[in-house]
Amino acid sequence: MQFLQLFISGIAQGCIYGLIALGFVLIYKATETVSFAQGELMMLGAFFGLAAMGGLGFPFWLAVLSAIGAMALFGLVLEKVVIRPILGQPAFSIVMLTIGIGYVARGLVTMIPGIGTETRTLPVPYKDQAWNVGGLVLNVEQMVVIAATALLCALLYAVFRYSKVGLAMQAASQNQLAAYYMGIPVKRLNSLAWALAAGVAAIAGLLLAPITFVHANMGFIGLKAFPAAVVGGFGSLPGAIAGGLVIGVVESLSGFYLPEGFKDTAPYIVVLVMLVVLPNGLFGEKLRKKV
Repeated sequence: MQFLQLFISGIAQGCIYGLIALGFVLIYKATETVSFAQGELMMLGAFFGLAAMGGLGFPFWLAVLSAIGAMALFGLVLEKVVIRPILGQPAFSIVMLTIGIGYVARGLVTMIPGIGTETRTLPVPYKDQAWNVGGLVLNVEQMVVIAATALLCALLYAVFRYSKVGLAMQAASQNQLAAYYMGIPVKRLNSLAWALAAGVAAIAGLLLAPITFVHANMGFIGLKAFPAAVVGGFGSLPGAIAGGLVIGVVESLSGFYLPEGFKDTAPYIVVLVMLVVLPNGLFGEKLRKKV
C-alpha cells in the first residue's frame, strides 16, 4: 500500500515535470532552440493566478483562464520582441538569452513589494481534501493534476492530429524552409509555439501551486523537467509526458527507499543511464548524419 501511495504521488509530480517538458519540446520543434525559461514561465503563471484570485477577486475558474490567457499573450510578445531578432544566431546565444529571461523574470517578481519575497498559497476549492479508497488515501490535489494533464494531452493530440494549425506546426517542425515555400506562415507558427508553451507552463504552475506554494523560486523545478524531456526524447510530445512520469516516479520512490540526497540526484542518474542505453530517448527519432 505504501508503494502504491508513493507511486501515485510520483505520477502526480511527474505530470508537472511532463507539462513543463512539453514547453521545452514545443519550442524546440518549432524553432530548434532550447528555452531554459520554462520554469520561470510556470512561476509567472502561478503568480498571475494568485493575483487574479487574491487581488482582483476572480472566481477560481476565471482566474485559471485569465492566467493561461495572460501567459499565452506573454509568450507571444516574448517571441516577437526578444527571441525573433536573434534567430539564426548560434544556438549558445539563444540558450544564454533564455537563461537571462528566467533570471530577469525571477528578479522582477522578487522586486514586487510584499509579494515577491514571500511564500503564498493559491486558494483553490479542493485544497487539503482527500479520498479514502480501500485504505488508500488519494490527495485530491494530486488527482486534479493527473486528470488535468490527461485532459490537456488529449486536447493537444486532437489539435495536432486534426486541426490545420496543428498539421502546419508539424510540417514546420520537420522542415521550416520547405514549409515556408509551401506557403505556411512559419513566423506566426513560431509565435504560436511560444504562446502555447507559455500557456502550458501556466497550467503547470496553477496545478503545482496548491501542492507546494507560490514563490519566486518555484521555477527551479524546470531543472528537473529538462531531464524529463531528454528521457522522453527531446523532439517528442508524448515523450515529454512519459519522461516526466518516469522522473516523477523515480524521484518519489528514491526519496523514500534510498538514503537522503538520492531524491535530488535521481533524475540526472536516470538521464545518464538513458543516454547510454537509448541516446534518442524513449520516443525520440533515430537520426543519422552522413559526413
